[in-house]
Amino acid sequence: MQLIDGNAIAASIIVELKSAVAALPAGGPRPCIAFIRVGEDPASVSYVNKKNKTASEIGMATRLELLPQDVSRDRLYAVIDALNADPAVHGILIQAPLPDHLDETEAFRRVRPEKDVDGLGTMNLGKVAQDDDTGFVSCTPAGIMELLKRSGVKLAGKHVVVLGRSLLVGKPVALLALQKGEWANATVTVCHSRTRDLPEITRQADVLIAAIGRAEFVTKEMVKPGAVVIDVGINRVADPAKKTGYRLVGDVNFPQVSQVAGMITPVPGGVGPMTVAMLMRNTFKAFSLCSVS
Repeated sequence: MQLIDGNAIAASIIVELKSAVAALPAGGPRPCIAFIRVGEDPASVSYVNKKNKTASEIGMATRLELLPQDVSRDRLYAVIDALNADPAVHGILIQAPLPDHLDETEAFRRVRPEKDVDGLGTMNLGKVAQDDDTGFVSCTPAGIMELLKRSGVKLAGKHVVVLGRSLLVGKPVALLALQKGEWANATVTVCHSRTRDLPEITRQADVLIAAIGRAEFVTKEMVKPGAVVIDVGINRVADPAKKTGYRLVGDVNFPQVSQVAGMITPVPGGVGPMTVAMLMRNTFKAFSLCSVS
């Protein structure tokens, strides 16, 4: 069994981006990403802080817009519109989840496509469906594809099974695996809560991507020996032995599945670091496209 080290692969991408930023003309503009965070959800605070820190380490400029939990729709959209209009800002990320009174999809669509570095707006998702690489790919799916590529996993002719049909991961990663390209061209099956005989389908997978948000749902009986297993899940389970009172696990039962998988990502340290790295790469791409235009 080979462990796919997301930390190491993400670190190599960060090094590449540091070099690219350092090579920009002295005194000239730098890529700039703006983060919008609503409320004080601990996970959101942690995620935004991590992204902000990584951008700064690369040499990018950052903006941080902190809004109260009860912020109105109009106020949120005014902030988005101001960032859309600011030529010094190249990328905008709205940290999800948003409070229930705000429509996430509508907020994502409010971001101009050329600044939608999270890749969740209608235009950029549509470009993925059209095999158009001029837009931005949602960061977690892009990170999954990059993990596979840098691990030497070519999907052409392989059966990829995706567990989950979310807008954030399941749908876009299925589209990416279907695309015509050197590292794609897979046959793809998307499974979800209404799928019948799920273990029978997952056992057919050459590459199994688990993104359903259910702790340790995938067991070794659901995995074909030698399969590549990508675990997107991040779940907290009670663990009295831990100082925090919990531990992080994925959607895959790692101790079991690692016995039969050919390659597998850990949690933490697998897909998670790649999501941040791809956000930074999208931001540099947005900056580069802006400079060209």
